[in-house]
Amino acid sequence: MSIVVTGATGHLGRLVVEQLLEKVPAEQITAVVRDEKKAAGLAARGVRLAVADYNAPETFDGLFAAGDRVLLISGNEFDRGRVRQHKVVIDAAKAAGVALLAYTSAPGGLTAALADDHRATEEVLLASGLPYSLLRNGWYHENYTENLAPVLEHGAVVQAAGEGRVSSASRADYAAAAVAVLTGEGHRNTTYELGGDEAWGFAEYAAELSRQTGKEIVYDEVSVDAFAGILTGAGLPAPLAAILAGVDASIEKGELVVTSGDLSRLIGRPTTPLSQAITAALNG
Repeated sequence: MSIVVTGATGHLGRLVVEQLLEKVPAEQITAVVRDEKKAAGLAARGVRLAVADYNAPETFDGLFAAGDRVLLISGNEFDRGRVRQHKVVIDAAKAAGVALLAYTSAPGGLTAALADDHRATEEVLLASGLPYSLLRNGWYHENYTENLAPVLEHGAVVQAAGEGRVSSASRADYAAAAVAVLTGEGHRNTTYELGGDEAWGFAEYAAELSRQTGKEIVYDEVSVDAFAGILTGAGLPAPLAAILAGVDASIEKGELVVTSGDLSRLIGRPTTPLSQAITAALNG
């Protein structure tokens, strides 16, 4: 039996593998990667590598074995047909008879276009008959804290979310939830709505940035269309900019507020506060 993590060199996947190494022997972990060189550090620690690509179904032939527990981390190629990509993994997992397939999805209440691929993938997974766990990850602190340079330069947090609030948590928190499901019992055919313990708004975010930097930083609220234009001006492809701006519209409606408490229960501790993520980013 192996614990198999797809997308293992991505931001989330790498954290999952790192945390798995604290709980199970390295030889029980398989990291699925597209580029073996990027995973050299994991291989050096005894993790088994499997080279495969969501866009090449044949690369998943024989990759899984009966009894494996699999984490399917959603792809980030928005223009490559993510549902088709995810089905490649699900089909291969079904053929092998894996014991559990966990999928990193999106909050159940999210109506933004970003959620469309996730809902469709959930349908494929449920139709497969595989034992599943839907990890409906909320928003990550790092979606904001990893790109502080323009905020600090202009003294403004620019978003189109009105007074909407976000129950974000750190990427490491979501990784810990995945590890709990992959290594624990009782998670077959479960759905977890995952988010941070404390919801916050962008005015509070700007105020916390001001407090920690000693600079005046304001929340500059713009329209969804204007925000999409700002994102394309910063170099994002127009379709992706529209998707991200659509998330802000959902935030304004309260669709990224998660009140289940599932995340802190799964990881056995409170989720990481936004202020701590800001401190880490400023000191990074």
